[in-house]
Amino acid sequence: MDEKVKSSLRSISRRSFLAQGLVVGAGTVGSSLLKQTPRLMEREGGLTKGDAAILRFLSAAEILETDLWQQYNELGGVQDSEVPGGSGSAAYTNALEQLDADMPQYIHDNTEDEFTHFTFINAYLVSKGADPVNLDRFRHLPSSKATGAQQIGRLTNLMQLTVDTSWWTRYRSRMKNPDFGDTFPPAIPGLAAGKFPAIPRTDSDLAPAAHIQAIANTAAFHFAAIEQGGTSLYPSLAQRVTHPEVLRILLSIGPTETAHFQTWHDKAGNAVPLTDPTNGLVFPDLNAPPFGGEDFQTNLIMPEPTIFLSRKFPPVSIIRPTNTRGAAMGAATALTNSGLFLGQPPEFFAALRQLAEAADDARGGH
Repeated sequence: MDEKVKSSLRSISRRSFLAQGLVVGAGTVGSSLLKQTPRLMEREGGLTKGDAAILRFLSAAEILETDLWQQYNELGGVQDSEVPGGSGSAAYTNALEQLDADMPQYIHDNTEDEFTHFTFINAYLVSKGADPVNLDRFRHLPSSKATGAQQIGRLTNLMQLTVDTSWWTRYRSRMKNPDFGDTFPPAIPGLAAGKFPAIPRTDSDLAPAAHIQAIANTAAFHFAAIEQGGTSLYPSLAQRVTHPEVLRILLSIGPTETAHFQTWHDKAGNAVPLTDPTNGLVFPDLNAPPFGGEDFQTNLIMPEPTIFLSRKFPPVSIIRPTNTRGAAMGAATALTNSGLFLGQPPEFFAALRQLAEAADDARGGH
């Protein structure tokens, strides 16, 4: 990495960035969200327009992931110098630990991973003479008011989520694949039918016990929903890149998203069956009637073999979906439909759409 890049990155160490609650963000390595460097196509070893667009969209996605994971870590993760910023919520952490005693450590590590993803991609863009992504001007959504959360501007909203849990049945199906247009029922129908908090909004959410447990259960299914999206996004966009080094980046970061997904897939299966007394949200026992069977069995956390490329081929265990057409816009739409950006202005959605469209327009060799 040349001296210019080193100088650009010195001021955004992991600790300083997270200690400031993502306020500095990627702004220290570039001030433009979408600006294209004129020499991008001309300099030897530089990026094609398509490769730069794909990397920018992935950087934006990772910035958004880092923002939401930091909120989870402040209240339910390990608090240390690697991922500083919050002071924790004992009641919320305890509810998460009902799913697995290691939940705080896993949340911490997932947060750190997402931070490194976007800082690396932005640094790589800079090294090639391209501008990185900066979403700082959209950091104005409110923080949780629960004890333990920083009071800073956020990019994402974890307090009114509509969580799509159809990934659960999709990864258990032996007959269907979303790349063929197939659809799948949700594991937790209630989460798709309302707007629910995945972190305590205030300290009043810490009781009764069934309510804070429902919030932790919601978080567990949201963890996996987010990471299965990244699991599909990287191989989908890898099919559009040109330069072998850019392909190497996508093929090296993408599998870490898959590791995250399988971890959270496993933990979501431990969600405590209950009905939230404050809003009626039901978390059923997925191993009991009318659930049960392979479509819901909680210990089936590895992808069941299914159809791929053509129905004439035998079933194979795969990531799904991986159809490259419209992959970036599909990811942006899914995040938007979940309520993650409730409160953001139209300018935010326009910027996200522009990034996604540019990535989807990329073609190998361009």
